[in-house]
Amino acid sequence: MLLFLLVACLPLEGDTSPISCYNDQGDAVDWFYLYKLPKEGMSKSPKEGEMYLLLEKGSEGWTEGKVTVNDTLGALGRTVGQLYSQEKKSDVAYILYNDQRPTDEFRSRGDDARGSRGGHTKGVVLLDQTQGFWLVHSTPHFPPERQTGQYSFPSSGENNGQNFICVSYPLDRFQTIGEQLQINQPNVYDCDVPESFASLVPALAAVCDKTRRSGQISPHSKTVSNRSVTLTSKEGTDFISFAKGASFDNDLYHSWVAPALQSDLLVQFWVRSPGILPSNCSLGWKVLDITLLNPGQTYPFKNTQDHSKWAVSPEAARRGAGGGWVCVGDINRNEAEEKRGGGTVCLQDPVVWKAYRAAALQCEDCGGGTIQCPPPSLL
Repeated sequence: MLLFLLVACLPLEGDTSPISCYNDQGDAVDWFYLYKLPKEGMSKSPKEGEMYLLLEKGSEGWTEGKVTVNDTLGALGRTVGQLYSQEKKSDVAYILYNDQRPTDEFRSRGDDARGSRGGHTKGVVLLDQTQGFWLVHSTPHFPPERQTGQYSFPSSGENNGQNFICVSYPLDRFQTIGEQLQINQPNVYDCDVPESFASLVPALAAVCDKTRRSGQISPHSKTVSNRSVTLTSKEGTDFISFAKGASFDNDLYHSWVAPALQSDLLVQFWVRSPGILPSNCSLGWKVLDITLLNPGQTYPFKNTQDHSKWAVSPEAARRGAGGGWVCVGDINRNEAEEKRGGGTVCLQDPVVWKAYRAAALQCEDCGGGTIQCPPPSLL
């Protein structure tokens, strides 16, 4: 009897963990936010430029990463690393997209808004016929193509701050995610959506099929200019995905996200590119550019050291316990990117809001000048 119980408790041959977002401990999680800290200003550590903060569902705020973003045992490495551990088979699908492909890493070290013709979008989609994850991020040249056989973080991504949002979704959400990507017009550099997924997630299959032929979805393809949808995670958290295409021809945050959320926004984005849009207080909403940051009370750094693209409402919700809004995405506030696809994923949550709200120290006021972002009484 004892022998029978021992055998029964052993994992079955071929048994695998679910495709999901994972934390530093190797636990499958519903969602996480990861803030890769910039290199400049850190201590003389051999891992300088690879340290990060992590915030997952159920946590009380930012926690220091257990390893580095280049380590396969960290949240990012465990999550994206699933792509390389899966044998090529008919029940796993994936799409890797980035306006700066891994093969271009040593040709361009910056985030040039003029670089590619498709959407200014970066992300990873990986799923099986039950569930998967969608990772939206800001890092150029990431992640490596599947054929490399292993996970790694690009050295070109070490100097500046970077942001990631990973959400685990059931299978039926990925058709909608595929439709959002079609609007974004991503530059897909590696993908495989097997025939077994064609009827399950036809929009994802279309994204992969089109890019196999052309390298990207045409900015002139006939599709809606923008759309927002609610995406409910595997465990029931509601996120709002905002996706715009080239034909939207306007700033994502001021012209759309702020009015849609009925909220002012403080926005962090890459300012070392031409045609930066200044803070804007027209249309009834204040959208202020963040100039000085300090996530997790680590150390302050300027927006010129941060390649992240995120936004946070200045105040928490006045009614209810939802907290304020936090949006993490892949597009900047500049003139060139008004005419390119891109998007952001937003959540109303008190813990996430406080973590990002406290990170915004100084902002550019409308009309110029610098002001303090967070009234201490709110935090």
